[in-house]
Amino acid sequence: MRRIWNILTFLIMIMCLISCDFKKKGDSTNSQTDMTAKNILGNPDFLAISYGGYRMNTRDIQPTLPQLKEDLLILHAMGVRILRTYNVQLPHASNVLKSIRELKQENPQFEMYVMLGAWIDCKNAWTGLPVDHNVESEQNAGEIARAVALANEYQDIVKVIAVGNEAMVKWAESYYVQPSVILKWVNHLQDLKNKDKLSKELWITSSDDFSSWGGGDRLYHVEDLKKLYKAVDYVSMHTYPMHNSHYNPFFWGVTEKEQELTKEEQINLAMNRALTFATDQYDSVKSYMNSIGIDKPIHIGETGWASFDNHLYGKGGSNATDELKEGLYYKSIRGWSNKNNVSCFYFEAFDEPWKDAQNAKGSENHFGLFKLDGSAKYAVWDAVDQNLFEGLTRSGKPIEKSYNGNFEELLKDALLPNLNPKMELVN
Repeated sequence: MRRIWNILTFLIMIMCLISCDFKKKGDSTNSQTDMTAKNILGNPDFLAISYGGYRMNTRDIQPTLPQLKEDLLILHAMGVRILRTYNVQLPHASNVLKSIRELKQENPQFEMYVMLGAWIDCKNAWTGLPVDHNVESEQNAGEIARAVALANEYQDIVKVIAVGNEAMVKWAESYYVQPSVILKWVNHLQDLKNKDKLSKELWITSSDDFSSWGGGDRLYHVEDLKKLYKAVDYVSMHTYPMHNSHYNPFFWGVTEKEQELTKEEQINLAMNRALTFATDQYDSVKSYMNSIGIDKPIHIGETGWASFDNHLYGKGGSNATDELKEGLYYKSIRGWSNKNNVSCFYFEAFDEPWKDAQNAKGSENHFGLFKLDGSAKYAVWDAVDQNLFEGLTRSGKPIEKSYNGNFEELLKDALLPNLNPKMELVN
């Protein structure tokens, strides 16, 4: 009798384990279905990144679905769970969404979401005609309509729509619009949510420079910006210390005393100040938001650091761009954002040669964490060491470390930050 009882007990245990396993798998699927922007943004388990994946020097040649899937598997392996796209004028965003859906069908454990960008322009942008920053482009309505259609078709994947990319900042002279235009389309999308024509869980924002969100020049402190704060579900702000190493370099470089330190120590000090510069801009947006009586989540819609430049930021310029500094910035901003429950859509996943097609060595082509051939830059050497990319390839090439993983060679190519005597007054 005892033997029979032991056998029955063993069978019950096996059935329970099988049941628990199915339940876990079922919970994973349900959690993806039920996952919302509110759960994802600010969650360090859901790393965010900006993604294009263009491999040629023109966007006329779109990445194929197999190429997109190749990239998505690489990003998924390193913990990325939400991508940012920039427009729905081109097939790219819809192809990314299709690729994610197919990967999920192939493997129910594959999980990836999208912050879908809708590009916004002023009248005559990119036409060669005089631009009118007070009138919006007639193309904007179609762009918003396409974003709505994709958000509805891929409700399980699209969790955010961002209206415009750096569309309000005044230095975007080719296309910027007034805040009233962004406000109009944000209100339109919120109205569609209220009418059940978009998911009520879909979050709406605009992704723009910290100054456009009131964190800098008082020129931006207009009534429509206050209304925009009330209309969005959260704030998506950009910060770029690298660009400011040339345009606003009060924080950049080393002091005369610091020049006595080793090269690595000087670079580390400079990059610590770069992180402080970025987080101060974040805090300035938060301060302005609170000053107008609003309290909403603020996430970083863009920040990044190029690994090479042959002009303003490279050798002979601000000496800011090299692979070591890129890696240090990536690790520090990721560490800060994860600790503070801030999503950081790091710019960007892979190098993209179309961005400065006339100058292959220009900084815009070198913001990726991975080179065009899939080589892992210093920023993600740790992920290679952890074998996260085992079995994965880009264009048939395994994911291997740049510099063959030789830190001394990497350090040799790193540029010494410029002497900045004015920092003596800051420190």
